[in-house]
Amino acid sequence: MKVKVISILEDNYMYLVIEEQSKQAIAVDPAVPHRLLEIVKREGLFLIAVLTTHYHWDHARGNEALVNEVPSLKVYGADDRIKGLTDKVTDSQELKFNSINVKCLFTPCHTSGDMCYYIWEDECTDAPAVFTGDTLFIGGCGRFLEGTAEQMHHNLTKVIASLPQETKVFCGHENTIKNLKFALLVEPENEKVKEMLSWARARDDDDKPTVPSTLKEEFDYNPFLRLSEKAVQKFTGKMEPVEVMRVLRKEMDKFKKPKERLPPQAMLALQWGLLMSSKDHLSPAIKDKCETSFHTTQPRGCRFLATGGALPCRVPRLVGEAPFGFDWMSASPAHHHLDSLQDNK
Repeated sequence: MKVKVISILEDNYMYLVIEEQSKQAIAVDPAVPHRLLEIVKREGLFLIAVLTTHYHWDHARGNEALVNEVPSLKVYGADDRIKGLTDKVTDSQELKFNSINVKCLFTPCHTSGDMCYYIWEDECTDAPAVFTGDTLFIGGCGRFLEGTAEQMHHNLTKVIASLPQETKVFCGHENTIKNLKFALLVEPENEKVKEMLSWARARDDDDKPTVPSTLKEEFDYNPFLRLSEKAVQKFTGKMEPVEVMRVLRKEMDKFKKPKERLPPQAMLALQWGLLMSSKDHLSPAIKDKCETSFHTTQPRGCRFLATGGALPCRVPRLVGEAPFGFDWMSASPAHHHLDSLQDNK
């Protein structure tokens, strides 16, 4: 089993889980469908299914386009709000795609219909993987947009924590540095946090992803999985695990301030490659709005091109190897890394 990591938008990840013998592939949260299909075609793969962790735009918007292009495609998810949904799944339901096995793990909180996917391959010595969307991040967890601290506590400490410690964690966003900065605030003496933050900064300098981690590693530095540690309890002023979780998330919400966003019209035009060199391609109305956005914020990982005017775009990454031997890819130069429409992480 091979996992291809594909960076999209500003900091999202979509994934392809590939059965190497048959070349069949399962997509996870394919929010940029044309990019996914380019990779599928180039790699000689057969796309057979989509696993959607939750309904948010930056995770599910590609489903309908993919179903139109691949009529036999199955789109799995737990929430009726997911666009293009063909098969609704439930907690602990298992799916099988030849030698690839998928167990659905219901983790409501970020949204009321969040589902994580635990995946392994028959007769394979590779470690299993869990795709956590916006529930568990490297060094952090998702916002409680439609749920409670009780739910997230259950999701992380009962559901995900029950998986094998060697399980590789593939999350929905590249939030690692800001998560670890918060983790260091919570546990300033935690050497694992310091080591991981230094490593993550080096990866970021090289425009390389920090996914995957392992579940074992998360227990060493992720404060949301360390609720019984004295330093974490001291930071929150609480002892009871759910209350520790509640205070941690509130403090994290204050620590990580939302970024300013481009207007939705500009976002869609940029993402679909309609703006290739400068903002002069925009209509006057949108151009005026974008000029304000371009000069008030520069999203994480976005850099101004040396040529081509004021269009913010991320310098394309090279194709290489992700940690633990997993392949990763970036968007092509025509599909820039930009902010997602919502700040839902």
